[in-house]
Amino acid sequence: MGRLEMEPTKVVLRFKDGRVLKGFTQNFLPHKDQFHLFPVDKPPGLPIEVSMKELKAVFVVRDFVGNSRDAERKKYLEEEKPNGLKIEVTFVDGEVLVGSTLGYDLKRLGFFVFPADPNSNNIRIFVVSSGVGSVRRFDSNINV
Repeated sequence: MGRLEMEPTKVVLRFKDGRVLKGFTQNFLPHKDQFHLFPVDKPPGLPIEVSMKELKAVFVVRDFVGNSRDAERKKYLEEEKPNGLKIEVTFVDGEVLVGSTLGYDLKRLGFFVFPADPNSNNIRIFVVSSGVGSVRRFDSNINV
């Protein structure tokens, strides 16, 4: 049997040092320490290797342009009932992300968050635990 090839996924990588890289990956797995990125701002060719230790989050996006004129909604409407826990993640750099998760354990490498805003350019976000300052459930406080 040959290698399992996944479809290319559009991602925006946010690094702990503030860098941002946009590109495609075919081998990102939430339990692996590294993966490869084909950056959009470089000529096609060899991918670069990305270490999860350097990242604060991997944003799986609809497109690379985003929706800069519309601020993303950072709360749920009363009638919205997402799957999982409603949480607010505050990264160590102060950025705040609001969404839902099917479960997280800050002792693991990271966890997925689905944005509160259904019109977000972000489809899902893999939050790297080492970049998290605190996590607050909407019914309690959980500090890291």
